[in-house]
Amino acid sequence: MMLVHYTLVPPEDLKAKDDSRMEKFRTEYDVKSALLGLGHEVRVVGVYDDLGPIRKTVEEWKPHIAFNLLEDFAGISAFDYYVVSFLELMRVPYTGCAPRGLLLARDKALSKKLLSYHHINVPGFLEFPLGRKAKRVGKLRFPVIVKSLMEEGSVGIARASVVENETELLERVALIHERTQGDAIAEEYIDGRELYVTVLGNHKLDILPIRELVFGEVGAGAPKVATYRVKWNEDYRKRWGVEYQFARPLANGLGEKIARLCKRIYRTLDMNGYARVDLRLTPENEIYVLEANPNPGIARDEDCTLSALKAGMTYEEFIQRLLGLGLARRSAGAEA
Repeated sequence: MMLVHYTLVPPEDLKAKDDSRMEKFRTEYDVKSALLGLGHEVRVVGVYDDLGPIRKTVEEWKPHIAFNLLEDFAGISAFDYYVVSFLELMRVPYTGCAPRGLLLARDKALSKKLLSYHHINVPGFLEFPLGRKAKRVGKLRFPVIVKSLMEEGSVGIARASVVENETELLERVALIHERTQGDAIAEEYIDGRELYVTVLGNHKLDILPIRELVFGEVGAGAPKVATYRVKWNEDYRKRWGVEYQFARPLANGLGEKIARLCKRIYRTLDMNGYARVDLRLTPENEIYVLEANPNPGIARDEDCTLSALKAGMTYEEFIQRLLGLGLARRSAGAEA
């Protein structure tokens, strides 16, 4: 069975690439098509705030595995681990990250605390919980970038998210609280190259070719930030010369160092299946971890998928690999 948000069940008549609906359903369509092409039976289950449809499908259909494409539960991204916890209780294998890894990695502050404890570089940061009086910034060095603590996909991030003083910071925090109805985090802005590293595996880990977000026409001294419009608006990227591509050449030995670091991050946050680690590389070749994203996007044109293709897999082989990793978690000591 394939688990998706109830509004993202792909229509049965969706076939043409130029169909205007394709953009909305592209991940679900791509994954379903790949699974069918691999010879798997697929039943799509739409989920919002009720686990009943999952239980009903498990009891009636007895699927071998759940392909998990859910990014929230009841509209709250922090609750996505509830669904995989339920699958654990039902003893149904599933793709992607287990509950503890989702819980640790989704929280940008908690993950940074864990990584910092293990002497992994992260930007300085402060949390701003919803409903509490905002604290003073203390030793936080400006400029800083203000984000949602739990939301993904650059939700709430704009060029105005990078602030230069305490007044701007508190205004932006208030805006994040209002827009997301959740906690905010302020991180010191790290100038440098933005790299995306896909990690595959449960115990034995593979690092796929590194991707990079290149900011072409951003003015000198202007912050380079993966805003919501950068991530989701192709016309905006073209207008400003922003491009997702494979990483430009790295200094000697730096690629291997990044690979080792990302494996440490993956294991520290107890992730499995697949994840994408977002890094900043300073002009002095210092590496900072921005965040780790379990269960990142896997449509045919997403960074993780393109890295898998670069590594020699077809899209169908990549999807089958994710299935294999999910099934392998049920076999003690096994690795797909």
